[in-house]
Order: sequence, then structure tokens, then C-alpha cells
Amino acid sequence: VQLQASGGGLVQAGGSLRLSCAASGSIAKINNWGWYRQTPGKERELVATITSTGRTNYANSVKGRLTASRDSAKNTAYLQMNNLKPDDTAVYYCNAQIIDSKTFYDNFYWGQGTQVTVSS
Repeated sequence: VQLQASGGGLVQAGGSLRLSCAASGSIAKINNWGWYRQTPGKERELVATITSTGRTNYANSVKGRLTASRDSAKNTAYLQMNNLKPDDTAVYYCNAQIIDSKTFYDNFYWGQGTQVTVSS
């Protein structure tokens, strides 16, 4: 199983980006998705989660600006990021709890990270 994140880039404050994270491989089911971010010298921070039923949860710092969604048919999660601020600058990682179709065990997998830079 692999996760491929994409969509990062450089944007001015107030702008928008949409991150995607596509899962591939021996997937029976994806339960929960998570989006995290990390800046140099800091712990990785949970930004948003979305469950298999579509229920979402957000860090207080991003509520009202970031929206997590998923397309179960495509095994893909999205993070729509609006009204971006310089403090949102970080490497963003996706994480998924996936049930393997060969073993039926569930594990957590990480994407490779995508850089988001917001200029003031």
C-alpha cells in the first residue's frame, strides 16, 4: 500500500490550495484519513481528520479555513485550504488507516509529504 500526496505549492496569503492524497495497492477498505503538518524543529501537528462516514474534525487553528473530504471510490482524500496564512507554511502529510485486502489487518500509512508555502 502506498499513499501519494500532491497539490502543495507557493501561494500568497489569502489564497487557496487543494491537497490530494491517493492510496494504491492491496486495499480492502480505508477507515480514517488524517492530515498533519510539520515545520522544522517542531512536532508533527494534526490538522484534520475524516472518518469512513465522512465525519470531520479540525485543529482550532484551521477551523473555518480548511476542509477535509474523501472520495472512497477513488481511495483519495482531499484537503481544501482557503484563506491561507503564513503560519500555515509547513510540509503537509496524509495518513490513512487501511485494511489490507490480502491480510485483512489494518495499518496506518503515511504519504511522502507536500510543501505548502504561504507568503505574506
